[in-house]
Amino acid sequence: MTLRDAVIQAIIQGLTEFLPISSSGHLKLYQAMTGQPVKEGTFLLVILHLGTLAAVCIAFRETLRGLCAEAWAMLRGLLTGTLLKQPANPQRRMLLMLCISTALLVPFYMIKDVFEQVTLPVLALCFLFTSLELFFAGRFRSNVKTAGEMRIKDAVLIGLFQCAALFPGISRSGSTVSGGLFAGLEKETAVQYSFVLGIPAILGGCAAELASAVKGEVQVDAAAAVLGFITAAVTGILAIRFVRALLRSDKFTIFSVYTLAVSILTVGYWLWSAGPA
Repeated sequence: MTLRDAVIQAIIQGLTEFLPISSSGHLKLYQAMTGQPVKEGTFLLVILHLGTLAAVCIAFRETLRGLCAEAWAMLRGLLTGTLLKQPANPQRRMLLMLCISTALLVPFYMIKDVFEQVTLPVLALCFLFTSLELFFAGRFRSNVKTAGEMRIKDAVLIGLFQCAALFPGISRSGSTVSGGLFAGLEKETAVQYSFVLGIPAILGGCAAELASAVKGEVQVDAAAAVLGFITAAVTGILAIRFVRALLRSDKFTIFSVYTLAVSILTVGYWLWSAGPA
């Protein structure tokens, strides 16, 4: 793979992983329109996943630092028998809620191949679903809860939205941010929760690609790998900042307009490609 190809794939990975427009949906549409299969199970994809993971860790380093410190305190309390005596705090509650949201995804992730087998009409409906959830979430105004005020029902709601995102065309970040807003979370809290919740999903994708890559001959272009990692990380950070800025300025629905347009484009391409027999 050339350096140019590595950069292009890294930009796509960095942007679509975090913008609420569905990377898997765009991938399916790209494959349908170009007839070009996207190579999976390559070591470069592992590197790109790691680049996007680095973007999350950098963008939310303070949040992650607090969560890691609390996780260590909980482990120490468990080993010393003082866990139940420790006072609850926002970081602990957020950790527990993240575990609940992630746990809901596990049984569905085991059969994720079923979700990926979609036709163009279904793909269009999934893009339409993303458009509608972003539209209504952007207009939801009861956003007052902080991470320390989350309840189990909030984590379940966000977790269910994440499960829906297994369908190509339904954005994971868009669904989880929308779920957070519908649950009444503050906008910044909804974004933080959404992207931190995405870490297990990114790690899962990385592990799956690595498992596929090691089955074959692993060829590593060091220059392409380094450049791809850096590009994916930088692009990912910019995408995260863009999402946060639009959400604060109440312009989050711009993604709703975009995904609606993609839904219409998908229907149009399906009708055109079907054509007269």
